Amino acid sequence: MSTLVTRRGFVQSLGAGAFCGLSLQGLDAKPKATRTHPWIPGKFRLNMRSCRKPVPKGLEYSPVHQVAEWHVSETAIVICDMWAEHPCRMSQQRVGDMAPRMNEAISAARDHGAFIVHAPSGGVDLYADTPFRKKMKEAVLVKSPIPITGHWDCDLKRETELPVETRLRVEGGVRGCDDPKPRPYPKHDRHEHPAIGIVGWDGVSHSGQEMWNVFQREGIKNVILMGVHTNMCVLGRPFGIRMWAYLGMNVALCRDLTDSLYDPRDPPFVSHTRGTELIVQHIEKYWAPSFLARDLFQVAPGSNDPKN
Repeated sequence: MSTLVTRRGFVQSLGAGAFCGLSLQGLDAKPKATRTHPWIPGKFRLNMRSCRKPVPKGLEYSPVHQVAEWHVSETAIVICDMWAEHPCRMSQQRVGDMAPRMNEAISAARDHGAFIVHAPSGGVDLYADTPFRKKMKEAVLVKSPIPITGHWDCDLKRETELPVETRLRVEGGVRGCDDPKPRPYPKHDRHEHPAIGIVGWDGVSHSGQEMWNVFQREGIKNVILMGVHTNMCVLGRPFGIRMWAYLGMNVALCRDLTDSLYDPRDPPFVSHTRGTELIVQHIEKYWAPSFLARDLFQVAPGSNDPKN
């Protein structure tokens, strides 16, 4: 199958009409002169899953599998809103279960050479005096091709409405919360979950512009999103999947390290787990491929040898 691969992201194979992303131009190029992080050899081999094109109607889904090799030194992992507490208690329980597994995955990816950005929205000022926050805040401004802002609403020129609905059941509460009786918790702890380590060359930011500044300085071409919530912040924040796609970055979702805000009392009246799966499939249809966290634990054989 012949493919055309560009820096601007995954392109469609004319034969199958599916995202390829098998490699990137300049993948083995020398690091940018502005780079401050060490340049480390190695390529993640990511087993990407997307949906065939043209996209099937409704909830119909037809997966396509491709392998993408992303240079570790050109890859950033953004951890979205993995707060220590969440105003939806069922969500907080799932985050607590996910956090240790996420820490294992990002620890492996960090050791291979990936750049980790922690994005506990609304909580970054709690890290104001740390080097992790300062390095992001003090980076030189780099103009973006389009304004960097949140994209919360579905882009109906590119996607359908989301496959799940999220309703508000209590004033001041959280849409999509599946607590039996949701309540508002306006002062929840917005530190990142304590099971997730912030160390080394990591950054802390909830600003898409700050991330763009650092990514351009460091030569980052690939962005991986993980965290919560898949149907809201992971997609819509200024550092979310929609924004990176608009900016022409290669972007992917780590689908086993994410969770949605969906209540089975809302349409389409399926389990929370199935609701999350439907949202992941929506992303694969219209925005970005996904992969499993196990792909971050190793690199392509030989790609991290000194000669590379």
